[in-house]
Amino acid sequence: MKIQALELLNFRNYERAGISLHPGTNVFYGDNAQGKTNLLEALYLAATAKSHRGAKDREMIRFGEEEAHIKVLFEKKDISERLDMHLKKNHPKGVARNAVPIRRITDLFGILHVVFFSPEDLSIVRSGPGERRRFLDLELCQLDKIYARNLVSYNKLLSQKNKLLKDNLPDGEKRALLEVFNEQMVSYGIPILQRREAFLESMNDVVSVFHSELTDHKEDLSLSYHKSVKEKEFADTLAAGMEKELIQRMSLFGPHRDDFRFLIGGENVRIYGSQGQKRSAALSLKLGEIQLVKEAAGEEPVLLLDDVLSELDSLRQNQLLERIGSLQTIITCTGLKEMEENRFHIDQLFTVKEGKIKCHSQKKI
Repeated sequence: MKIQALELLNFRNYERAGISLHPGTNVFYGDNAQGKTNLLEALYLAATAKSHRGAKDREMIRFGEEEAHIKVLFEKKDISERLDMHLKKNHPKGVARNAVPIRRITDLFGILHVVFFSPEDLSIVRSGPGERRRFLDLELCQLDKIYARNLVSYNKLLSQKNKLLKDNLPDGEKRALLEVFNEQMVSYGIPILQRREAFLESMNDVVSVFHSELTDHKEDLSLSYHKSVKEKEFADTLAAGMEKELIQRMSLFGPHRDDFRFLIGGENVRIYGSQGQKRSAALSLKLGEIQLVKEAAGEEPVLLLDDVLSELDSLRQNQLLERIGSLQTIITCTGLKEMEENRFHIDQLFTVKEGKIKCHSQKKI
């Protein structure tokens, strides 16, 4: 898959912008806070309906405006297509593929396949379970529409259940409603648990290989899935834990409490790993993500690298760049020195300043 062009109207700091992209490596160069990351955010939003920053739609609309538009022209399996996204301050976003409206956001998933890698992705290794669940959900939603629909339904029920637990209803009425919510949460939650487990098993196979190569076969990395509940015990766990949930006034059991761990030599990298090991683990995860997307979608994803080279030493930079291969890659950076030192190949160079983009002639460093 290749992205051919991107057009923005009133998105973030862009009043109006339009760029054509090279099918190879595109580099956006400029100082911080000029709008480079906003370009990647727009592409990621078009692919997933979500901002990688967790921003709400109204926060991505240019200050003083009521609406924003994103248009992406792309080639998918040798067919040129167009994706339009319309953001509004006080209404749900609108999306169309080739001028045909997409009624459900879950139907957007899988049209554009992208892999996003930024310095913040190191938080997948460093931070708490929420970041790792977010990674699982965003990736699986791109690959599996059934998973996406189950997740949307489960999260809606979870929100309703948490509201119920905080409401001041009579105990009998509250317990009866909780039983209904719990039954539905089990029906949506079990497929989520099963799909996550299968995905992590597949990811584990490729991540271990990539990490072994990154460390010159000196370290073995594995992923360990830690479920809040087991599928067969989910309903019983919710029933037994109802009193505890009533006391704490929050939902305590289910996929929303899951986690997975990075292990090197059986030790938790988040707790015991060095900074270098954490970077290698995050890089291995992203390389594994690229591989699994390629296998599942039958095409290569577009790789979005947001100033990530500055966070990697020269060895890991080279290991990443060597594995990009034929992927279309869009990179942001604040300096070209590292690329010059490594004689990094650039097909198209852009400079970004104050929301203005200038395209330079094709360049090789």
